[in-house]
Amino acid sequence: MRIVDVRERTFPISSPIRNAFIDFSKMTLSLVAVITDVMREGKPVVGFGFNSNGRYGQGALLGERFIPRLQAADPADLVDEAGTNLDPHKIWNILMANEKPGGHSERSVAVGTLDMAIWDAVAKIAERPLYDLLAQRSGNGTANREVFVYAAGGYYYPGKDNTALADEMRSYLDRGYTVVKMKIGGASLDEDLRRIEAASAVLGPGQRLAVDANGRFDTRTALAYGRAMADFDLFWFEEAGDPLDYALQSELAQDYSGPLATGENLFSVQDARNLIRYGGMRPDRDWLQFDCALSYGLVEYLRILDMLGEHGWSPSRCIPHGGHQMSLNIAAGLGLGGNEAYPDLFQPFGGFPDGIEVTDGHVTLPELPGIGFEGKSDLATVMADLAR
Repeated sequence: MRIVDVRERTFPISSPIRNAFIDFSKMTLSLVAVITDVMREGKPVVGFGFNSNGRYGQGALLGERFIPRLQAADPADLVDEAGTNLDPHKIWNILMANEKPGGHSERSVAVGTLDMAIWDAVAKIAERPLYDLLAQRSGNGTANREVFVYAAGGYYYPGKDNTALADEMRSYLDRGYTVVKMKIGGASLDEDLRRIEAASAVLGPGQRLAVDANGRFDTRTALAYGRAMADFDLFWFEEAGDPLDYALQSELAQDYSGPLATGENLFSVQDARNLIRYGGMRPDRDWLQFDCALSYGLVEYLRILDMLGEHGWSPSRCIPHGGHQMSLNIAAGLGLGGNEAYPDLFQPFGGFPDGIEVTDGHVTLPELPGIGFEGKSDLATVMADLAR
């Protein structure tokens, strides 16, 4: 078998929303199609992948380095020992050939985008859901199709007051979510506290609020926010400071007793290891948000999970950033703690297959081959057009 073509197209996912650091008015992503010569129902198997929101499209890097390397490789070097399916680990090594150590954010998103497409193709060729394949290969043998999801939103938006914020949070709760997340750090501490109070006021029994500063704070400000929010019983306080400022994270963990979350902007096993070594993260309450689509893909994510196990962390403390179905499959197949969801944003790339409802904060994954993109009609239309 062989890969016959690889295509990339950049799509806008722009929105007037902003977090504490960036606005999304010019945000893009890359969609990739890996077309194979394997036929199913008279059509070639195509694997699809795309990068998560918050990092821009990767067309230049994909076109200049990574797609040419994949296309130039000997087809025999891309397949498993049986020669009947692609081997994502061999392909990852080919993509990373002649790349120096370090500089992970310069290329990890491009590699992660291609890696997602490869895994989608692998599971489709095997005619199995990816979560089932992962449970057999790297999990305990049995996937848990029921996955916890939380609703991410609460962005700053022109003209959006606290009443509108509360209405947004209520709309997520009405749709079955039990945990909702809002942004902080884009206003003063006093204003953010009023926003947190407004969002908290709509919570019912068993429902929680998480907050996300998107790396905005210095140590002094992070500590001030933590102390001011201590009585809100937050689900977590996310990414208080720069993702590489492990000293800040460690000092915050010593001062703030509630759960902390970070990791979405750490793009390699090396950076993840440094967070665990030096960031003061507590495996009994904190959450890790590494996103495979931004951090070299599932091949690297498997290495991260191995590293976490060596340091006493359970996969159940991982809830990836990104709100995409790739991480949903990883959560179901490898026993992660759940996944992020964007109910109203970044469409058609976020969300679940058609007909999937959130019940008591969980979704049940359908039995679709691959990642399951084809079960989401608006996304499937866009993907089919790229592969045509």
